[in-house]
Amino acid sequence: MENLGNTQYFKVQKEAPITVEETIKQVYAALKEKGYNPISQMVGYIMSGDPTYITSHNNARSLISKVERDELVEELMNHYVKTNGLE
Repeated sequence: MENLGNTQYFKVQKEAPITVEETIKQVYAALKEKGYNPISQMVGYIMSGDPTYITSHNNARSLISKVERDELVEELMNHYVKTNGLE
């Protein structure tokens, strides 16, 4: 039997944070799986802030709510600029 007179430690494993890019990919995939138009739904969310634009399927709503909307726009603009040689 353990010595109950000593302090017991309990470690909680934290989830590794995911990037904004990975969040967008996962949310896009979840929306597509559910039959939604991912672009339309994500634009609706970014413009309004209404989380109901994002499905809860595969935890997508929770994932996207951990990212500020301005960070989503910034990531999308960075990607657009890089892929179109505007940098």
